[in-house]
Amino acid sequence: MQTRTDQTPTRWRIGHLIDAFRPADGPPPRTLIAFFRWCLSGAWPVLMWAALASAVAGLMQVFAAVLLGRIVDTSHAATAGLGPWGVFEANWPLYLFFAIFYLVLMPLAFGLSSATNSLAVGPNVMPLVLSRLHRWTMGQAVTFFDNDFAGRIAQKQMQTARAATDVATEMINTVTFALSSLVGSAVFLIAIDGWIAVALVVWLCLYLGLIRWFMPRIRGKSQARASARAMVTGQVVDTITNIKTVKLFANSQHEDREALGAMAGFREKALDFGLISVSFRASMMALSGLLPIILVGGAVLLWSLGRATAGDIAAAGAIAMRISQMTGWVSMSLMSLYGSVGEVEDGMNTLTPPHTLTDAEGAHDLGRVAGEITFDHLSFAYGRKSGGIDDVTLTIHPGEKLGIVGASGAGKSTLVALLLRLYDAERGRILLDGHDIREVTQESLRRQVAMVTQETAMFNRSARENILYGRPDATEAEMVAAAEQAEAHEFILGLQDHAGRTGYDAFLGERGVKLSGGQRQRIALARAFIKDAPILVLDEATSALDSEVEAQIQEALARVMEGKTVLAIAHRLSTIAEMDRIVVMDQGRIVEEGHHEELLARRGLYARYWSRQSGGFLGTEEEAAE
Repeated sequence: MQTRTDQTPTRWRIGHLIDAFRPADGPPPRTLIAFFRWCLSGAWPVLMWAALASAVAGLMQVFAAVLLGRIVDTSHAATAGLGPWGVFEANWPLYLFFAIFYLVLMPLAFGLSSATNSLAVGPNVMPLVLSRLHRWTMGQAVTFFDNDFAGRIAQKQMQTARAATDVATEMINTVTFALSSLVGSAVFLIAIDGWIAVALVVWLCLYLGLIRWFMPRIRGKSQARASARAMVTGQVVDTITNIKTVKLFANSQHEDREALGAMAGFREKALDFGLISVSFRASMMALSGLLPIILVGGAVLLWSLGRATAGDIAAAGAIAMRISQMTGWVSMSLMSLYGSVGEVEDGMNTLTPPHTLTDAEGAHDLGRVAGEITFDHLSFAYGRKSGGIDDVTLTIHPGEKLGIVGASGAGKSTLVALLLRLYDAERGRILLDGHDIREVTQESLRRQVAMVTQETAMFNRSARENILYGRPDATEAEMVAAAEQAEAHEFILGLQDHAGRTGYDAFLGERGVKLSGGQRQRIALARAFIKDAPILVLDEATSALDSEVEAQIQEALARVMEGKTVLAIAHRLSTIAEMDRIVVMDQGRIVEEGHHEELLARRGLYARYWSRQSGGFLGTEEEAAE
């Protein structure tokens, strides 16, 4: 088969009817039906076609029973004296259609229904929902992630996307199919006798009554089970993420107890769900056994009164058996469907809170700045009455190198977090080249700042990808140059991971666990170098390096800092002594400001820090307060 290179091959086109990564229209609603509409928007036309195909397949089941009844009725002609050949000659079109129906029409209908579900709906709805949830979650402020388990959030995303997909497919495969079968059956039974149809309707009312009683309870139990399952995932991931700490403090038994506690909670919720499930299944099976008695018994009664044929009995029996069998399948599917609804509701409650830190209406992109930073009467206490920073006013001129000193908790990192707008100031404002940072987009703001922290962040990806994270469009030569500036090139060439990948292609492990602290710091520096942003923030950027490597890095930093506005936070005061200006923070306020020699001459807090250094490190807060 020939296909154009710019087109999807015919056999796969049905799999691309839904745009699996189409962005959502607005934020996710917090009510269930509206949330489903948000999740599935853009997929509804295909879902409707899939439902129609399923309905046609359901009607085919009823028509097959009717056709069987007509075949049975032709057998009476043989007993009337026509004989086998006479019966065949009189009814061969019916027999031919019977063969075509079972060999062609029925497989075609079920094949089309299966194709729409297995190719168009199933593979696309889950990535559609998951991508939307993931995008929304990525837009949350850092406090959203600080207040939860990373593993629990990831579990909720996967759980909700999978459950929403299950609801969509079960509605198509089960509800639509079953409804069309029941409607078709009712129409056929009315054609035999209205009273049999009435009996079916009465039975159906009992069936729906049981569903209405059980389903809300199943939904609630499923929601509780899903929440408990996510808690297990969060607990286990939290332990594995900190496995070195667990081993260093010999706390394996403690972590085992924590995990078993979460698992015990999940087990109890699973037992609750299992109990309601068994009760539902038993009730449904008892009710389904009643249907063949009603329909077949009614048809036989009508036949004895001369108001139905033998074929009607056969068709009614086939329909009764089919609906009875379908009852068990539908009950399981509905239980799964309502269970999935409960899981969606549980995930919705966790994942859909509105973003607390958003771009302002009409926020504009910030072009490359010169680098003037103004903190104007800035206060922020993380929602508490104290802590953070209090009424800080400071201007940093373009190209100026500013050192920031202070004991732990003095507010140094808070100042930087507010500059990057990881939080919004509670009072005051921050200006960047005269632009209030709340009036520009967050992405364009953060493109202006390259940052290296003491807690280096590594992805479990290759060394190349980790460095290029600073500027993905950089060339290979630019990447190598940045690694060389950061004194990382040599050790990167010697890397090899468990899969045999070497050098820049070697994976670094989760959070860079396969590297030493100094190696991680140098890759983080290379990432900041290659970003080449006009503002450079160094938060204990060389703290994990030995003295020899630090001296080499300091030379590289001096070159990289040329022409940039630099904010350098350090406990090792020798690393910032050459800064253009140093500010000293204490209890959230700037208490001293000036050059290194000037601050020493004042014999204030900075001088005490300097005199109390042991090995070049800042003393503790308690020492400083003496």
